[in-house]
Amino acid sequence: MNPVFLNIGGFTIAWYGLLIMLGVVAGIYVGTNYARRRGLNVDLFERMILWMLFWGIVGARIVFVATSWNMFAHIPFPRVLLDIVNIRGGGISIHGGLIGGILVMLYFTRKYKMDFYKYADLCVPGVAFGIIGGRIGNIMNGTDTVGRVTGWPIGYHWPASARAFHDGMCVANPNPDLDLSKYCQTIGGQLVMTAPVHYTQMYGVIIGIILSIAAFYWLRSRRPGWAFWQFWLWYSVLRAGWEETFRLNPLPVKSYLSQGLNEPGIGLWTETQLISVPLILVSLWMLMRLRSRPEPLPTEVASAAPETVIKETV
Repeated sequence: MNPVFLNIGGFTIAWYGLLIMLGVVAGIYVGTNYARRRGLNVDLFERMILWMLFWGIVGARIVFVATSWNMFAHIPFPRVLLDIVNIRGGGISIHGGLIGGILVMLYFTRKYKMDFYKYADLCVPGVAFGIIGGRIGNIMNGTDTVGRVTGWPIGYHWPASARAFHDGMCVANPNPDLDLSKYCQTIGGQLVMTAPVHYTQMYGVIIGIILSIAAFYWLRSRRPGWAFWQFWLWYSVLRAGWEETFRLNPLPVKSYLSQGLNEPGIGLWTETQLISVPLILVSLWMLMRLRSRPEPLPTEVASAAPETVIKETV
């Protein structure tokens, strides 16, 4: 396992960014095809996606820094500013990326009077593909986004080639919930963490695959917003209930923690889990509202005239 896909004269391309981008490109292709079939403005959709990518990255980094400030608090000023913007050093938040993308869609909705949900639905496959690429990128990074130490049979032992990239995990952490130093050994002159952990990166890959398959089923609905809110519901349920439950993250609200070589490796509640609760409730409420509305007739969708092509640039 190696985080670097390509290195040319010191310029590196990381697997993480490459795989996310491939997922997004595949999503754009799928979304564009749906836009044509539904008589939507393809040019507007493609330009919106470009801005969503930019502000999605910005939002993803801002939320990561805000929720992981302990990683930056010890860095002196002004060097900390460089570390904050150095996204190549790793660290983004999927929720932050989604927020950034949604803000762009809201801007386009206001500026161009477009139907928010008709276009938001088309972004769902790309987000799901991006989740798959991002989590595979985490695997290539080694023990990135590691799970909690577990005694369950599904515990995963990272190979030495992966552990080497994250020997910092063996440094004593002041937060006992995150301290893995007691599970470290010296192997080949290097201190590495050898305990079995939940393979949370693979959990995330599987979640992305589930959402990708479900996205095509949700898009069969003619109700604008159906795919959008289904994604938020099931991403929040699967991320909070499965991946995040076993992931080595801080517990702002500690109601349950059991990790170790003879323990299941479970922790409640992380920040992501706390955020997911209101998202699940809002998603359920919006889906019930959408279900109560009459579904448009197939002829209304099929015969819809393409929206006016807008030449104005953003």
